[in-house]
Amino acid sequence: MKIALAQLNYHIGNFSENTKKIIAHITKAKSDGADLVVFAELAVGGYPAKDLLRNTQFIDGCAGSLAEIASACFGISCIIGAPIRNSDPEGKPLYNTAVVIENGEIRHLCKKSLLPDYDVFDEYRYFEPNRQVSCIDIQGQKVALTVCEDLWDDDASNSYVGDLMDELRKENPTLIINIAASPFSYVHFENRINVLKRNVIKAACPLVYVNQIGAHADIIFDGRSLALDRNGEVLTELKRFEEDYAVVQLVDKAEKRAYQTASEMALIHEALLLGLRDYFRKSGFQKAVLGLSGGLDSALVAALACEALGPENVLAVLMPSIYSSDHSLKDALDLVNNTGCSHHIIPIKDIASAFDHTLSDVFTGRQPDLTEENIQARIRGTILMALSNKFGHILLNTSNKSEAAVGYGTLYGDMAGSLSVIGDVYKTQAYALANYINRDREIIPVNTLVKAPSAELRPGQKDSDSLPPYDLLDSVLFQLIELEKSGAEIVQAGFDEALVSRISRMLNNAEFKRFQAPPILRVSQKAFGPGRAMPLVAKYPF
Repeated sequence: MKIALAQLNYHIGNFSENTKKIIAHITKAKSDGADLVVFAELAVGGYPAKDLLRNTQFIDGCAGSLAEIASACFGISCIIGAPIRNSDPEGKPLYNTAVVIENGEIRHLCKKSLLPDYDVFDEYRYFEPNRQVSCIDIQGQKVALTVCEDLWDDDASNSYVGDLMDELRKENPTLIINIAASPFSYVHFENRINVLKRNVIKAACPLVYVNQIGAHADIIFDGRSLALDRNGEVLTELKRFEEDYAVVQLVDKAEKRAYQTASEMALIHEALLLGLRDYFRKSGFQKAVLGLSGGLDSALVAALACEALGPENVLAVLMPSIYSSDHSLKDALDLVNNTGCSHHIIPIKDIASAFDHTLSDVFTGRQPDLTEENIQARIRGTILMALSNKFGHILLNTSNKSEAAVGYGTLYGDMAGSLSVIGDVYKTQAYALANYINRDREIIPVNTLVKAPSAELRPGQKDSDSLPPYDLLDSVLFQLIELEKSGAEIVQAGFDEALVSRISRMLNNAEFKRFQAPPILRVSQKAFGPGRAMPLVAKYPF
């Protein structure tokens, strides 16, 4: 059997674009002599559609697209993901379904059994779990057709059908096909390929895995669809972070190739570029604006935006205060020259003085403190939003994950923005990513990378005045956030108790700020946002 893998970038709710793209690839696969073409999970309407799945018009649109796709599918079989209505009024209204189409008709509906409800997933909110599984026949092949998580979880306690793949293996399938919408994180691919190989070895049959690519604000899909032979060797791997297509013949004598490898920074770089491009393209935006301070984070976001959108579509705004150093202004201008983006210089000294004068009577008898520092940040945020409103530019937020974690940012000031580009990138990773961007030539000025980080909101200010060293801070934060360890467990691992207590307290106290932050491009296994749901008012354990 010759199978076409169609790895595409879908636009949620854009039925005409999605359907046109899908039918074009059915036609291409047929002309290439494929017997079967496979698309990703919930491809028809896009994923994750969230509460659009509760909208009757959206579900009708999915059904209409599916009918149009079926009418174009003759002389070739097709597997595609779609939400299908559940006729039982006692259950959830939909099934997450792998639909098999042949000769213009829907022949099989293979419904997802294991519905993830962790991290960014909330499928049980919308879908009824399937409770009966069996292999199906597709052109003489006995196929174990599964949807994403069904292949991942072999813990019977989480399944309505016991060990789902054990049940399917009892029927001796000749082929496993898994359609997926598996989000990217920079540590995920090794786990993914190990799961696929394990299932291949257990069933002693080849496997086709088709993932989608693309970004939907916070969630990014990396593609990297795969075909494995019966020994678990990679026959074909499609590109990462790009639409791709390939026709494979699953025979042991086919040419083998090792799967692609890439450094952590290369993957994060590619993911952030895709996240930026898709946010603008799918939202109908073209131009971005951001504040450029001369520091690492804003330089990193500016460099990424210029690469993703083109420098002609990026406006950098330099807003020096009386505390801004000459080298910061020079570093920011060097970044502008290195990238070719446009810029404005708008000093905020007079505006800050006007605030001081206006509030002087109310603040009589009180010394300057964090209030005046935050006013400067909010002045900058107001200027950036004014430019965004006036010219239709989208404001990019430049806060990193370390700052977001401990609340080292000003609400309605430097936390403003429509999209947080590096909000899932720790400060230590930001340095590594900047060096990766500079791998061929200097884009981010060297002085930006070597000087001590500072918000420059008071004389001589350094980040280290308020925060632990970033290497220690990020090590503890990683265990608190990604590994979800308790403070006590981290102390037992050898970290100083006072340090862990301080960082835990800062992390917990900043939850209300993160609740009001812009959506974050997710590149780790645990980003702030929907994947980390914490109460705003709680007494947190240490």
